[in-house]
Amino acid sequence: MYKKILIANRGEIAVRIIRACKEMGIKTVAVHSTADKNALHVQISDESMCIGNPASIDSYLKIPAIISVAEVTGAEAIHPGYGFLAEDGNFVEKCNASGIDFIGPSSTVIKKMGDKITARKVAEEAGCPTTPGSKEAITNTKQLAQMAKSLGYPVMIKASAGGGGRGIRIVNSKAGLFNAFETAKAEAMTCFNNDEVFLEKFIEEPRHIEIQLLGDKFGNVIHLGERDCSIQRRNQKVIEEAPASGLTEELRQKMGADAVAVAKKVGYFSAGTIEFLLDKHGNYYFMEMNTRLQVEHPVTEMVTGVDIVKEMIKVSAGEKLELKQEDIKISGHAIECRINAEDAETFIPSPGEIIEYHAPGGFGVRVDSAAYYGWYIPQYYDSMIAKLISYDKDRLSATRKMLGALDEYVIEGVNTNIKLHRRVLRSLRYQQAEIDTSFLKYFVKM
Repeated sequence: MYKKILIANRGEIAVRIIRACKEMGIKTVAVHSTADKNALHVQISDESMCIGNPASIDSYLKIPAIISVAEVTGAEAIHPGYGFLAEDGNFVEKCNASGIDFIGPSSTVIKKMGDKITARKVAEEAGCPTTPGSKEAITNTKQLAQMAKSLGYPVMIKASAGGGGRGIRIVNSKAGLFNAFETAKAEAMTCFNNDEVFLEKFIEEPRHIEIQLLGDKFGNVIHLGERDCSIQRRNQKVIEEAPASGLTEELRQKMGADAVAVAKKVGYFSAGTIEFLLDKHGNYYFMEMNTRLQVEHPVTEMVTGVDIVKEMIKVSAGEKLELKQEDIKISGHAIECRINAEDAETFIPSPGEIIEYHAPGGFGVRVDSAAYYGWYIPQYYDSMIAKLISYDKDRLSATRKMLGALDEYVIEGVNTNIKLHRRVLRSLRYQQAEIDTSFLKYFVKM
């Protein structure tokens, strides 16, 4: 087992990983920008080092600086968390070239599954259903028009290298097709330095269901059940829960088996997630694979009792999975609300100093956060400052517990989206589990 791990991230996920390492008896090294010099992950780590100025490109995306810190401090492995360098195959290769383990899958797998077109091919080869769409990148408007006509409107133009909801355009008729094609390509080039796009049939008002996977370096892969991540704004998740309501046991088993088949086909190890779209008729389609730890992993941990972060570390260190598929039992229900420092109506970020802070507690309430009284939330990074998780025997009980926790949560000095979460969870549509990806249009301007 490792003696020292560097965490190449910040915020709540860096804190989460450091805590797991402490429980495993592993020393930790935090890296930080000048804006994060007083951040919680810096305070609780065994060692810390500044790697640059506030902008991510000058700090948390600065590969040479991160690897240099690992070498200087003697860290044997790097955990990337999510975001930043977590799905950067080149970073993995540079870690390996320096004799440092990357806690995650191989660079080959990250690059293969990070390309949406290639990932679709892998899924198809594994026998997993995929959304009808183009097999290759769309390179010209003639090809685009022909494919759109063949699929039938509405269609979705997606960046092959996309992620985080970027590089996506929904087109309802031929009139907007060519403009959407050009803007999607431009956004893809800006965000991912790759303007390749492809076309898919747009599944209207689907549910977003994902399967949590764990695999080791000996070919063993299991799944930890599903999560419903349908409550989103502009393809950004807001509330997640496990298990998903209204799924038959047969459907759960099929989706889990298909997710495992895709992972095995690509030779996957570590934690990962297969994301599906589920339509109104019970048909599901492979959307993408996230080759990293997910933001919403806590809800799966709560209903399975499996510490996913610890499992990632053990797999990276060369240990076999001790868990088998038959060991995974889903018990109770868990809900996660992403607490963001932003206006609850406009979603405009709200950086600033927290002048009052009180986190909720009690049996079945979990807060994953890097926030504290007196912390100044920087303007340079994602606005999520906490994840509030509730767990109870069933969905109704977990919802009531979450509402109590939201009422108890005090964050003053900045705006937060806590009010939005209250409105959603108190709504009849939520409580009756009438959920799909269009859900939030009833509550906010999309």
